[in-house]
Amino acid sequence: MAETKLFEAALGIEAPWHVRDVAFDARARTLTIAVDFVPGSRFGHPEAAGEHPVHDTGVKRYRHLNFFQHECILEVRVPRVRLPDGSVRQVEPPFAGKLTGFTLLFEALILAFCREMPFRAVSRLTGVSLHRVMSLCERYVDLAVAERDLSGVRELAIDETSKARGHDYVTIAADASRRAVIAVTGERDARAVERLAQEIQAHGGDPLAITSVSIDMSPAFIKGVASYLSNAQVTFDKFHVIAHASHALDLTRRAEQKRDPALKGMRWTLLKDSRRLNATARADLDSLIGEITTKRTARAWMYREQFREILNRKQVNVVRAMLQQWCTNVARSKVEPMKAVARLVRAHLEGIIAWAQTRATNGFIEALNGLFQAAKRKARGYGRFSTIRTVIFLIAGKLDFSQINPHMAAQPT
Repeated sequence: MAETKLFEAALGIEAPWHVRDVAFDARARTLTIAVDFVPGSRFGHPEAAGEHPVHDTGVKRYRHLNFFQHECILEVRVPRVRLPDGSVRQVEPPFAGKLTGFTLLFEALILAFCREMPFRAVSRLTGVSLHRVMSLCERYVDLAVAERDLSGVRELAIDETSKARGHDYVTIAADASRRAVIAVTGERDARAVERLAQEIQAHGGDPLAITSVSIDMSPAFIKGVASYLSNAQVTFDKFHVIAHASHALDLTRRAEQKRDPALKGMRWTLLKDSRRLNATARADLDSLIGEITTKRTARAWMYREQFREILNRKQVNVVRAMLQQWCTNVARSKVEPMKAVARLVRAHLEGIIAWAQTRATNGFIEALNGLFQAAKRKARGYGRFSTIRTVIFLIAGKLDFSQINPHMAAQPT
């Protein structure tokens, strides 16, 4: 009697449920706990108010947290009740999880593991099949996503990340204030923004209430924001913009090194922040800058640094004037790759200048992309879009699973 009461307390089982028996199999390394209910008990059901009489019962098995190194199984006599309209419905015990065959505590353990390690590793650790681990995570993510309130979203960051080798991408949208992913879609064109707007509206938000969107200079994203988030101030992500200048610098170096072997091996010296270079690399860079009148690579580096310095300023009118002058200077130079950047800046001038005012950036979403890519490498890739979506939301969605499973703490906002 004391043994069953002990397990009732440990499992959190309350009347009318009780532990009827406990069986330990040392050879099979299993602990089986038989759970029953008091005869004559009545049970509620979400389809009808009140409590209803038991029609019949059946036995269901639930995997629970291990008892030390032993697998723990709850064998529960589960009732079916007869509702006032004559229909018969299954009653779920209060400790039953959202996926058939698990308790809420065991599901909370799996979700906690899956936030930290690949699904396959969790499968090996828990002894649960890979398919069931993935199904459980997808189920919880779907339930949590469905319950979100997006009415307070005002600032967005939109970016894309690769889901496989080559040019296979998914689009990620995040609430820039909370730094939490709110949408993942397989499209990477204007339809991605349309899906995002639909998602916001479906969860209590208003696409027209979005005041700021940070994106790269993708024509598809620009078109999508203009069509579906029409009141938003577009800011072209500073780091994407500077990346274009860095790419032009590298193209210049590649072309010039064919005539000047001294430029070979200087790629990372030129692309890295000069303040973080070691003494040798800094000396090489200083030597190159000293030949700025004769080497186009040196002039390209100077233009990139000037561009970066301009974007660090905060006065909108000053940034506009300096960018226009920068474009003029570059256009008059003989650094052809950098001329393409100047044309790009002129075509997207207002969105680039907006950075001085909004300071909206995709830097944090790039960091989230890095976490996803690291998880993808550990898992050796993901085959399905639904799995990719699940992993991204687990890592960066800041979803509140505590409303679904009381044993899970809400993620910090």
